[in-house]
Amino acid sequence: MARRLIETGVSFVEVTLGGWDTHQNNFERVKQLSGTADPAISTLVNDLKSRGLLESTLVILMGEFGRTPKINSRGDKPGRDHYPRAWSTVLLGGGVKGGQVIGKTDKDGANVEGRAVSAIDFMATVCKGLGIDYTKQNTAANGRPVRIVERMRPR
Repeated sequence: MARRLIETGVSFVEVTLGGWDTHQNNFERVKQLSGTADPAISTLVNDLKSRGLLESTLVILMGEFGRTPKINSRGDKPGRDHYPRAWSTVLLGGGVKGGQVIGKTDKDGANVEGRAVSAIDFMATVCKGLGIDYTKQNTAANGRPVRIVERMRPR
């Protein structure tokens, strides 16, 4: 369905797979969810590539935060809790150079080491991949300036 929407010119398509909150039963849930997500993602990417659409389509795989590197102790089915300090995002197609790993965590997956990517940098990268000038400023109806991507404020 996502590929067909892209073929017809829809400029933004969101595909979701809910249920990634694995506070309990983490291992079985991640196995089930991955078993659903992996073939769907693979099919979408292969379909886009075979039709010459992958280079003009930015595919983003992400959630809104990471999961704790340590397993919690919730009963007989332990899980992972919310973890906003480190998580992974995948970008492909849309002119993004493949095979890159940007940033990393320590050996425990608890702290970002190396190159941390801010939300602002991430959004600027997405805009660039979509051909949007992320430095542009729009004006709201009340005259208030609204940037496409906010600038970092000096500390």
